[in-house]
Amino acid sequence: MTVPTQRFTRSVPALLAAGLVAGCSAEGPDVSPEEARDIAREAWVYGFPMVMNYKTMHAYAVDADGPEYKGPFNTLGCEARVYTPQDRAVVTPNSDTPYCMGWFDLRAEPVVISVPAIEESRYYSVQLIDGYTHNFAYIGTLSTGSDAGSYLLTGPGWDGEVPEGIEDVFPVESDFAFAIVRTQLFDADDLTRVAEIQGRYLVEPLSTYQGTAPPAPAPDIDFPAWDDGAEFTAASLEYVDFMLDFLTPSSQDVEIRERIAALGIGTEGRFDLDQLDPETREAVEEGVQDARETVSTWIEENAADPLLSTRIFGTRRFLASTAREALGLARIDIPRTTAAIRGLYGNSAAEAMYPTYLVDAEGRPLDGSTARYEMRFAPDELPPVKAFWSLTMYDGETQLLIENPLDRYLINSSMVDDIPREADGALVILVQRDQPEGEDRARWLPAPDGPFYVTLRLYGPEDSALSGDWTPPPLEAVGSADGN
Repeated sequence: MTVPTQRFTRSVPALLAAGLVAGCSAEGPDVSPEEARDIAREAWVYGFPMVMNYKTMHAYAVDADGPEYKGPFNTLGCEARVYTPQDRAVVTPNSDTPYCMGWFDLRAEPVVISVPAIEESRYYSVQLIDGYTHNFAYIGTLSTGSDAGSYLLTGPGWDGEVPEGIEDVFPVESDFAFAIVRTQLFDADDLTRVAEIQGRYLVEPLSTYQGTAPPAPAPDIDFPAWDDGAEFTAASLEYVDFMLDFLTPSSQDVEIRERIAALGIGTEGRFDLDQLDPETREAVEEGVQDARETVSTWIEENAADPLLSTRIFGTRRFLASTAREALGLARIDIPRTTAAIRGLYGNSAAEAMYPTYLVDAEGRPLDGSTARYEMRFAPDELPPVKAFWSLTMYDGETQLLIENPLDRYLINSSMVDDIPREADGALVILVQRDQPEGEDRARWLPAPDGPFYVTLRLYGPEDSALSGDWTPPPLEAVGSADGN
Protein backbone atom coordinates (compact mmCIF):
# COMPACT_ATOMS: atom_id res chain seq x y z
CA MET A 1 0.00 0.00 0.00
CA THR A 2 1.42 3.40 -0.95
CA VAL A 3 1.57 6.41 1.33
CA PRO A 4 -0.43 9.58 0.64
CA THR A 5 1.56 12.80 0.51
CA GLN A 6 -1.02 14.50 2.74
CA ARG A 7 -1.76 12.83 6.08
CA PHE A 8 -3.24 14.29 9.25
CA THR A 9 -3.00 17.88 8.04
CA ARG A 10 -6.30 18.65 9.72
CA SER A 11 -7.31 15.90 12.09
CA VAL A 12 -4.10 14.88 13.85
CA PRO A 13 -4.15 17.69 16.47
CA ALA A 14 -7.61 16.64 17.62
CA LEU A 15 -6.62 12.99 17.57
CA LEU A 16 -3.46 13.66 19.52
CA ALA A 17 -5.46 15.60 22.08
CA ALA A 18 -7.79 12.65 22.43
CA GLY A 19 -4.93 10.20 22.70
CA LEU A 20 -5.91 8.43 19.49
CA VAL A 21 -2.37 7.79 18.28
CA ALA A 22 -1.30 6.08 21.47
CA GLY A 23 -0.80 2.36 21.83
CA CYS A 24 1.46 1.69 18.82
CA SER A 25 5.20 1.51 18.49
CA ALA A 26 7.72 1.00 15.73
CA GLU A 27 7.74 -2.69 16.61
CA GLY A 28 3.98 -3.01 16.06
CA PRO A 29 0.82 -2.70 18.12
CA ASP A 30 1.19 -3.24 21.86
CA VAL A 31 -1.89 -5.42 22.25
CA SER A 32 -2.48 -9.06 23.04
CA PRO A 33 -3.89 -11.41 20.37
CA GLU A 34 -7.21 -11.43 22.24
CA GLU A 35 -7.32 -7.64 22.19
CA ALA A 36 -6.30 -7.59 18.52
CA ARG A 37 -9.20 -9.89 17.67
CA ASP A 38 -11.71 -7.67 19.48
CA ILE A 39 -10.31 -4.51 17.88
CA ALA A 40 -10.34 -6.02 14.39
CA ARG A 41 -13.96 -7.08 14.84
CA GLU A 42 -14.97 -3.57 15.83
CA ALA A 43 -12.82 -1.92 13.16
CA TRP A 44 -14.32 -4.00 10.34
CA VAL A 45 -17.91 -3.22 11.29
CA TYR A 46 -17.06 0.48 11.74
CA GLY A 47 -14.99 0.75 8.58
CA PHE A 48 -16.70 -1.51 6.03
CA PRO A 49 -18.85 1.29 4.54
CA MET A 50 -15.73 3.45 4.15
CA VAL A 51 -14.00 0.60 2.34
CA MET A 52 -16.91 0.15 -0.06
CA ASN A 53 -16.86 3.91 -0.58
CA TYR A 54 -13.19 3.70 -1.48
CA LYS A 55 -13.86 0.82 -3.87
CA THR A 56 -16.36 2.99 -5.74
CA MET A 57 -14.19 6.10 -5.64
CA HIS A 58 -11.21 4.19 -7.00
CA ALA A 59 -13.28 2.66 -9.82
CA TYR A 60 -15.11 5.86 -10.76
CA ALA A 61 -12.55 8.63 -10.24
CA VAL A 62 -9.03 7.18 -9.74
CA ASP A 63 -8.52 4.22 -12.07
CA ALA A 64 -8.70 6.04 -15.41
CA ASP A 65 -7.98 2.81 -17.32
CA GLY A 66 -10.66 0.81 -15.55
CA PRO A 67 -13.99 -0.22 -17.10
CA GLU A 68 -16.08 1.66 -14.51
CA TYR A 69 -14.25 5.02 -14.77
CA LYS A 70 -16.66 8.00 -14.87
CA GLY A 71 -14.24 10.91 -14.95
CA PRO A 72 -11.77 12.89 -12.78
CA PHE A 73 -12.65 14.50 -9.48
CA ASN A 74 -14.95 17.54 -9.56
CA THR A 75 -16.66 16.49 -12.78
CA LEU A 76 -19.95 14.72 -13.45
CA GLY A 77 -20.10 11.68 -15.71
CA CYS A 78 -23.53 11.05 -17.23
CA GLU A 79 -24.93 8.17 -19.23
CA ALA A 80 -28.35 8.24 -20.88
CA ARG A 81 -28.96 4.56 -20.22
CA VAL A 82 -30.00 2.34 -17.34
CA TYR A 83 -27.77 -0.12 -15.51
CA THR A 84 -27.29 -3.65 -16.89
CA PRO A 85 -25.46 -6.79 -15.69
CA GLN A 86 -22.25 -5.30 -17.11
CA ASP A 87 -22.22 -2.64 -14.38
CA ARG A 88 -20.41 -4.25 -11.48
CA ALA A 89 -18.95 -1.56 -9.19
CA VAL A 90 -22.07 -1.07 -7.03
CA VAL A 91 -24.18 -3.90 -5.63
CA THR A 92 -27.99 -3.90 -5.88
CA PRO A 93 -28.00 -1.12 -8.51
CA ASN A 94 -31.09 0.75 -9.61
CA SER A 95 -32.04 0.09 -13.24
CA ASP A 96 -34.91 2.61 -13.34
CA THR A 97 -33.13 5.93 -13.71
CA PRO A 98 -30.15 6.85 -15.89
CA TYR A 99 -27.32 8.04 -13.70
CA CYS A 100 -24.86 10.86 -13.51
CA MET A 101 -22.09 10.33 -10.96
CA GLY A 102 -19.22 12.39 -9.68
CA TRP A 103 -16.65 12.38 -6.90
CA PHE A 104 -15.63 15.74 -5.45
CA ASP A 105 -12.31 16.66 -3.85
CA LEU A 106 -13.10 19.48 -1.41
CA ARG A 107 -9.62 19.92 0.06
CA ALA A 108 -8.63 23.00 -1.96
CA GLU A 109 -12.02 24.68 -2.32
CA PRO A 110 -15.77 23.99 -2.36
CA VAL A 111 -17.69 22.92 -5.45
CA VAL A 112 -20.96 24.24 -6.85
CA ILE A 113 -23.65 21.94 -8.22
CA SER A 114 -26.15 23.61 -10.57
CA VAL A 115 -29.35 21.96 -11.79
CA PRO A 116 -31.77 23.05 -14.53
CA ALA A 117 -35.51 23.52 -14.28
CA ILE A 118 -37.16 20.12 -14.84
CA GLU A 119 -40.79 19.32 -15.58
CA GLU A 120 -42.71 18.62 -12.37
CA SER A 121 -43.95 15.27 -13.66
CA ARG A 122 -40.40 13.90 -13.86
CA TYR A 123 -38.60 12.70 -10.75
CA TYR A 124 -34.95 13.60 -10.34
CA SER A 125 -32.59 13.70 -7.39
CA VAL A 126 -29.00 14.58 -6.55
CA GLN A 127 -28.03 12.34 -3.64
CA LEU A 128 -25.00 13.69 -1.76
CA ILE A 129 -22.91 11.17 0.18
CA ASP A 130 -19.92 11.78 2.45
CA GLY A 131 -16.90 9.61 3.14
CA TYR A 132 -18.74 7.73 5.88
CA THR A 133 -21.59 6.91 3.39
CA HIS A 134 -24.05 9.20 5.17
CA ASN A 135 -26.60 10.85 2.88
CA PHE A 136 -25.85 14.36 4.09
CA ALA A 137 -28.13 16.29 1.68
CA TYR A 138 -30.41 16.12 -1.34
CA ILE A 139 -31.25 18.33 -4.30
CA GLY A 140 -34.26 17.34 -6.40
CA THR A 141 -37.97 16.96 -6.93
CA LEU A 142 -38.84 15.84 -3.41
CA SER A 143 -36.35 18.00 -1.50
CA THR A 144 -35.73 21.33 -3.26
CA GLY A 145 -38.35 21.23 -6.02
CA SER A 146 -38.17 21.33 -9.81
CA ASP A 147 -36.77 24.85 -10.28
CA ALA A 148 -33.23 25.62 -11.42
CA GLY A 149 -30.68 26.39 -8.71
CA SER A 150 -27.06 26.29 -7.56
CA TYR A 151 -25.84 24.66 -4.34
CA LEU A 152 -22.50 24.88 -2.53
CA LEU A 153 -20.67 21.87 -1.05
CA THR A 154 -18.00 22.85 1.49
CA GLY A 155 -15.31 20.64 2.97
CA PRO A 156 -14.26 20.46 6.63
CA GLY A 157 -13.00 23.76 8.03
CA TRP A 158 -14.05 25.96 5.12
CA ASP A 159 -15.12 29.41 6.36
CA GLY A 160 -15.24 31.48 3.17
CA GLU A 161 -17.96 33.83 1.98
CA VAL A 162 -20.97 32.34 0.23
CA PRO A 163 -21.44 34.06 -3.14
CA GLU A 164 -24.70 35.39 -4.53
CA GLY A 165 -26.89 32.98 -6.46
CA ILE A 166 -26.37 30.04 -4.09
CA GLU A 167 -29.65 28.47 -2.97
CA ASP A 168 -28.18 26.51 -0.06
CA VAL A 169 -24.87 25.43 1.50
CA PHE A 170 -24.16 21.80 2.41
CA PRO A 171 -21.18 21.27 4.76
CA VAL A 172 -19.42 17.91 4.38
CA GLU A 173 -17.58 16.10 7.18
CA SER A 174 -15.06 14.53 4.79
CA ASP A 175 -12.57 15.72 2.19
CA PHE A 176 -14.33 13.72 -0.52
CA ALA A 177 -18.01 13.60 -1.41
CA PHE A 178 -19.97 11.57 -3.93
CA ALA A 179 -23.02 12.63 -5.95
CA ILE A 180 -25.49 10.25 -7.58
CA VAL A 181 -27.91 12.00 -9.92
CA ARG A 182 -31.01 10.03 -10.90
CA THR A 183 -33.29 11.23 -13.70
CA GLN A 184 -36.53 9.36 -14.29
CA LEU A 185 -36.86 7.58 -17.63
CA PHE A 186 -40.45 7.06 -18.75
CA ASP A 187 -39.74 4.69 -21.66
CA ALA A 188 -37.16 3.98 -24.37
CA ASP A 189 -38.38 6.95 -26.45
CA ASP A 190 -37.61 9.25 -23.51
CA LEU A 191 -33.82 8.79 -23.62
CA THR A 192 -33.29 11.87 -25.77
CA ARG A 193 -35.00 14.09 -23.22
CA VAL A 194 -33.10 12.48 -20.36
CA ALA A 195 -29.80 13.07 -22.17
CA GLU A 196 -30.76 16.72 -22.65
CA ILE A 197 -31.45 17.13 -18.94
CA GLN A 198 -28.23 15.36 -17.98
CA GLY A 199 -26.26 17.72 -20.22
CA ARG A 200 -27.46 20.66 -18.14
CA TYR A 201 -26.34 19.36 -14.76
CA LEU A 202 -23.18 21.28 -13.91
CA VAL A 203 -20.38 20.82 -11.37
CA GLU A 204 -17.65 23.44 -11.03
CA PRO A 205 -15.13 24.61 -8.41
CA LEU A 206 -16.23 27.68 -6.49
CA SER A 207 -13.51 29.79 -8.14
CA THR A 208 -14.84 28.87 -11.59
CA TYR A 209 -18.39 29.70 -10.52
CA GLN A 210 -17.21 33.11 -9.27
CA GLY A 211 -14.82 33.76 -12.14
CA THR A 212 -11.86 34.21 -9.76
CA ALA A 213 -8.36 32.78 -9.61
CA PRO A 214 -8.29 29.26 -8.14
CA PRO A 215 -6.48 28.57 -4.86
CA ALA A 216 -3.33 26.47 -4.71
CA PRO A 217 -4.16 22.84 -5.50
CA ALA A 218 -4.28 20.29 -2.71
CA PRO A 219 -1.33 17.89 -2.47
CA ASP A 220 -1.36 14.83 -4.69
CA ILE A 221 -2.49 11.55 -3.18
CA ASP A 222 -0.98 8.14 -3.91
CA PHE A 223 -4.20 6.15 -3.92
CA PRO A 224 -3.76 2.46 -3.03
CA ALA A 225 -4.68 0.02 -5.78
CA TRP A 226 -7.98 -1.72 -5.23
CA ASP A 227 -7.76 -5.46 -4.54
CA ASP A 228 -11.14 -6.93 -5.46
CA GLY A 229 -12.52 -9.02 -2.62
CA ALA A 230 -10.37 -7.35 0.03
CA GLU A 231 -13.44 -5.77 1.58
CA PHE A 232 -14.35 -9.13 3.14
CA THR A 233 -10.91 -9.93 4.52
CA ALA A 234 -8.50 -8.49 7.06
CA ALA A 235 -6.88 -6.55 4.20
CA SER A 236 -9.90 -4.24 4.33
CA LEU A 237 -8.45 -2.69 7.48
CA GLU A 238 -5.65 -1.18 5.40
CA TYR A 239 -8.27 0.69 3.38
CA VAL A 240 -10.02 1.78 6.58
CA ASP A 241 -6.70 3.21 7.75
CA PHE A 242 -6.30 5.11 4.47
CA MET A 243 -9.84 6.50 4.42
CA LEU A 244 -9.64 7.79 7.99
CA ASP A 245 -7.10 10.37 6.77
CA PHE A 246 -9.87 12.16 4.93
CA LEU A 247 -12.72 11.97 7.43
CA THR A 248 -13.32 14.56 10.13
CA PRO A 249 -13.50 12.66 13.44
CA SER A 250 -17.00 12.97 14.87
CA SER A 251 -17.52 13.34 18.60
CA GLN A 252 -19.56 10.13 18.35
CA ASP A 253 -16.49 8.26 17.08
CA VAL A 254 -13.80 9.39 19.53
CA GLU A 255 -13.93 6.20 21.59
CA ILE A 256 -13.91 3.80 18.67
CA ARG A 257 -11.14 5.74 16.92
CA GLU A 258 -9.09 5.45 20.10
CA ARG A 259 -9.68 1.70 20.34
CA ILE A 260 -8.77 0.90 16.75
CA ALA A 261 -5.72 3.20 17.00
CA ALA A 262 -4.31 0.71 19.51
CA LEU A 263 -3.96 -1.69 16.58
CA GLY A 264 -2.37 0.99 14.41
CA ILE A 265 -5.48 1.92 12.39
CA GLY A 266 -5.90 5.65 11.88
CA THR A 267 -2.54 6.59 13.41
CA GLU A 268 0.40 8.47 11.89
CA GLY A 269 1.97 5.40 10.32
CA ARG A 270 0.34 3.20 7.71
CA PHE A 271 -1.41 0.11 8.97
CA ASP A 272 0.24 -2.83 7.22
CA LEU A 273 -1.20 -6.29 7.77
CA ASP A 274 2.04 -7.90 6.61
CA GLN A 275 3.99 -6.19 9.41
CA LEU A 276 2.00 -7.90 12.15
CA ASP A 277 3.53 -10.88 13.89
CA PRO A 278 1.91 -14.20 12.89
CA GLU A 279 -0.08 -14.60 16.11
CA THR A 280 -1.49 -11.07 15.96
CA ARG A 281 -2.28 -11.36 12.27
CA GLU A 282 -4.19 -14.59 12.85
CA ALA A 283 -6.13 -12.88 15.63
CA VAL A 284 -6.97 -9.95 13.33
CA GLU A 285 -8.20 -12.30 10.62
CA GLU A 286 -10.35 -14.13 13.16
CA GLY A 287 -11.74 -10.80 14.36
CA VAL A 288 -12.81 -9.85 10.84
CA GLN A 289 -14.53 -13.22 10.46
CA ASP A 290 -16.27 -12.63 13.79
CA ALA A 291 -17.45 -9.26 12.51
CA ARG A 292 -18.85 -10.70 9.31
CA GLU A 293 -20.75 -13.34 11.27
CA THR A 294 -22.12 -10.70 13.65
CA VAL A 295 -23.45 -8.58 10.81
CA SER A 296 -24.82 -11.58 8.90
CA THR A 297 -26.71 -12.72 11.98
CA TRP A 298 -28.14 -9.24 12.51
CA ILE A 299 -29.26 -9.06 8.88
CA GLU A 300 -30.96 -12.46 9.14
CA GLU A 301 -32.72 -11.47 12.35
CA ASN A 302 -34.05 -8.28 10.77
CA ALA A 303 -34.66 -9.52 7.21
CA ALA A 304 -38.42 -9.69 7.66
CA ASP A 305 -38.72 -6.07 8.79
CA PRO A 306 -40.46 -4.26 5.87
CA LEU A 307 -39.26 -0.90 7.20
CA LEU A 308 -35.60 -1.86 7.64
CA SER A 309 -34.51 0.06 4.53
CA THR A 310 -36.02 3.23 6.02
CA ARG A 311 -33.75 2.87 9.08
CA ILE A 312 -30.31 2.20 7.60
CA PHE A 313 -29.85 5.07 5.12
CA GLY A 314 -29.70 8.75 6.02
CA THR A 315 -27.79 11.49 7.78
CA ARG A 316 -25.52 10.77 10.72
CA ARG A 317 -28.07 12.32 13.08
CA PHE A 318 -30.94 10.30 11.65
CA LEU A 319 -29.02 7.03 11.84
CA ALA A 320 -27.95 7.67 15.43
CA SER A 321 -31.54 8.38 16.46
CA THR A 322 -32.98 5.41 14.59
CA ALA A 323 -30.31 2.98 15.82
CA ARG A 324 -31.10 3.93 19.39
CA GLU A 325 -34.88 4.30 19.25
CA ALA A 326 -35.98 1.78 16.60
CA LEU A 327 -33.21 -0.82 16.53
CA GLY A 328 -32.03 -0.87 20.14
CA LEU A 329 -28.40 -0.24 19.21
CA ALA A 330 -25.95 2.10 20.93
CA ARG A 331 -24.08 2.85 17.69
CA ILE A 332 -24.85 3.09 13.99
CA ASP A 333 -22.07 0.80 12.76
CA ILE A 334 -24.08 -2.38 12.16
CA PRO A 335 -26.92 -0.57 10.32
CA ARG A 336 -24.39 1.34 8.18
CA THR A 337 -22.55 -1.86 7.30
CA THR A 338 -25.85 -3.63 6.60
CA ALA A 339 -26.71 -0.79 4.22
CA ALA A 340 -23.35 -1.10 2.46
CA ILE A 341 -23.82 -4.87 2.07
CA ARG A 342 -27.47 -4.91 1.04
CA GLY A 343 -27.59 -1.79 -1.12
CA LEU A 344 -24.66 0.60 -1.10
CA TYR A 345 -25.82 4.23 -1.57
CA GLY A 346 -29.46 3.56 -0.84
CA ASN A 347 -31.62 6.65 -0.53
CA SER A 348 -32.89 8.15 2.69
CA ALA A 349 -36.45 7.15 3.58
CA ALA A 350 -38.16 10.37 2.48
CA GLU A 351 -36.59 9.91 -0.95
CA ALA A 352 -37.06 6.16 -1.37
CA MET A 353 -37.61 2.95 0.53
CA TYR A 354 -36.50 -0.55 -0.41
CA PRO A 355 -38.47 -3.51 0.92
CA THR A 356 -36.23 -6.44 0.00
CA TYR A 357 -37.27 -10.07 -0.33
CA LEU A 358 -34.65 -12.63 0.70
CA VAL A 359 -37.13 -15.42 1.49
CA ASP A 360 -40.58 -16.44 0.30
CA ALA A 361 -43.81 -16.18 2.29
CA GLU A 362 -42.92 -19.43 4.12
CA GLY A 363 -39.45 -18.22 5.08
CA ARG A 364 -37.57 -20.31 2.51
CA PRO A 365 -34.61 -18.75 0.66
CA LEU A 366 -35.49 -17.67 -2.87
CA ASP A 367 -34.10 -19.97 -5.56
CA GLY A 368 -35.02 -19.97 -9.24
CA SER A 369 -33.68 -23.49 -9.72
CA THR A 370 -36.27 -25.01 -7.40
CA ALA A 371 -39.42 -22.86 -7.42
CA ARG A 372 -41.66 -20.38 -9.23
CA TYR A 373 -43.07 -17.37 -7.41
CA GLU A 374 -45.83 -14.78 -7.67
CA MET A 375 -46.28 -11.32 -6.18
CA ARG A 376 -49.89 -10.18 -6.10
CA PHE A 377 -50.93 -6.55 -5.66
CA ALA A 378 -54.60 -6.42 -4.76
CA PRO A 379 -56.82 -3.90 -6.59
CA ASP A 380 -56.01 -0.34 -5.47
CA GLU A 381 -53.06 -1.64 -3.40
CA LEU A 382 -50.15 -0.77 -5.68
CA PRO A 383 -47.19 0.81 -3.86
CA PRO A 384 -48.20 4.30 -2.63
CA VAL A 385 -45.66 6.75 -4.08
CA LYS A 386 -45.28 10.39 -5.06
CA ALA A 387 -42.96 9.45 -7.94
CA PHE A 388 -42.76 5.79 -9.10
CA TRP A 389 -42.06 2.22 -7.98
CA SER A 390 -40.23 -0.82 -9.32
CA LEU A 391 -39.47 -4.47 -8.52
CA THR A 392 -35.91 -5.45 -9.48
CA MET A 393 -34.23 -8.88 -9.65
CA TYR A 394 -30.69 -9.56 -8.34
CA ASP A 395 -28.40 -12.55 -8.37
CA GLY A 396 -28.05 -13.98 -4.87
CA GLU A 397 -24.30 -14.48 -5.20
CA THR A 398 -23.05 -11.39 -7.06
CA GLN A 399 -25.82 -8.98 -5.95
CA LEU A 400 -25.90 -7.72 -9.54
CA LEU A 401 -28.51 -7.62 -12.30
CA ILE A 402 -29.09 -10.85 -14.22
CA GLU A 403 -28.75 -11.62 -17.93
CA ASN A 404 -32.02 -12.86 -19.43
CA PRO A 405 -33.57 -13.27 -22.90
CA LEU A 406 -35.73 -10.15 -22.61
CA ASP A 407 -33.01 -7.89 -21.14
CA ARG A 408 -35.63 -7.17 -18.48
CA TYR A 409 -34.24 -6.53 -15.04
CA LEU A 410 -37.32 -5.05 -13.40
CA ILE A 411 -41.01 -4.35 -13.63
CA ASN A 412 -41.98 -0.80 -12.73
CA SER A 413 -45.01 1.48 -12.56
CA SER A 414 -44.56 2.81 -16.09
CA MET A 415 -45.08 -0.78 -17.37
CA VAL A 416 -48.28 -1.46 -15.42
CA ASP A 417 -50.70 -0.47 -18.20
CA ASP A 418 -49.18 -3.16 -20.46
CA ILE A 419 -49.60 -5.96 -17.91
CA PRO A 420 -52.87 -7.92 -18.05
CA ARG A 421 -54.87 -7.82 -14.81
CA GLU A 422 -56.62 -10.64 -13.01
CA ALA A 423 -60.41 -10.86 -13.13
CA ASP A 424 -60.66 -9.01 -9.82
CA GLY A 425 -58.31 -6.26 -11.01
CA ALA A 426 -55.24 -7.51 -9.16
CA LEU A 427 -51.75 -7.09 -10.63
CA VAL A 428 -49.73 -10.32 -10.51
CA ILE A 429 -45.99 -10.44 -11.28
CA LEU A 430 -44.47 -13.82 -12.19
CA VAL A 431 -41.00 -14.37 -10.75
CA GLN A 432 -39.41 -17.48 -12.24
CA ARG A 433 -36.52 -18.89 -14.24
CA ASP A 434 -38.33 -20.05 -17.38
CA GLN A 435 -40.07 -17.72 -19.79
CA PRO A 436 -43.87 -18.09 -19.71
CA GLU A 437 -46.00 -18.18 -22.84
CA GLY A 438 -48.43 -15.70 -24.34
CA GLU A 439 -49.56 -12.62 -22.47
CA ASP A 440 -47.87 -13.84 -19.29
CA ARG A 441 -44.56 -12.68 -20.76
CA ALA A 442 -45.62 -9.11 -19.98
CA ARG A 443 -45.80 -9.93 -16.26
CA TRP A 444 -42.58 -11.98 -16.11
CA LEU A 445 -39.63 -10.89 -14.00
CA PRO A 446 -36.83 -13.29 -15.04
CA ALA A 447 -35.04 -15.11 -12.22
CA PRO A 448 -31.69 -16.94 -12.38
CA ASP A 449 -31.18 -20.68 -12.16
CA GLY A 450 -30.16 -20.37 -8.52
CA PRO A 451 -30.37 -18.07 -5.48
CA PHE A 452 -31.76 -14.57 -5.93
CA TYR A 453 -33.44 -11.70 -4.13
CA VAL A 454 -35.74 -8.91 -5.29
CA THR A 455 -36.03 -5.31 -4.15
CA LEU A 456 -39.22 -3.27 -4.29
CA ARG A 457 -38.29 0.41 -4.68
CA LEU A 458 -40.72 3.17 -3.75
CA TYR A 459 -39.52 6.60 -4.90
CA GLY A 460 -41.23 9.29 -2.89
CA PRO A 461 -43.03 6.87 -0.58
CA GLU A 462 -46.29 8.15 0.85
CA ASP A 463 -46.77 8.34 4.62
CA SER A 464 -48.78 5.12 4.56
CA ALA A 465 -45.69 3.25 3.35
CA LEU A 466 -43.27 4.97 5.72
CA SER A 467 -45.52 4.31 8.72
CA GLY A 468 -46.17 0.67 7.83
CA ASP A 469 -49.91 1.17 7.28
CA TRP A 470 -49.29 -0.08 3.74
CA THR A 471 -47.22 -3.24 3.69
CA PRO A 472 -45.58 -4.93 0.69
CA PRO A 473 -47.31 -8.09 -0.50
CA PRO A 474 -45.57 -11.44 0.11
CA LEU A 475 -43.65 -13.34 -2.54
CA GLU A 476 -45.45 -16.67 -2.75
CA ALA A 477 -43.94 -19.94 -4.01
CA VAL A 478 -46.54 -21.36 -6.42
CA GLY A 479 -44.83 -24.44 -7.83
CA SER A 480 -41.58 -26.08 -8.83
CA ALA A 481 -39.21 -24.43 -11.27
CA ASP A 482 -39.94 -27.06 -13.96
CA GLY A 483 -43.62 -26.18 -13.93
CA ASN A 484 -44.98 -29.03 -11.81
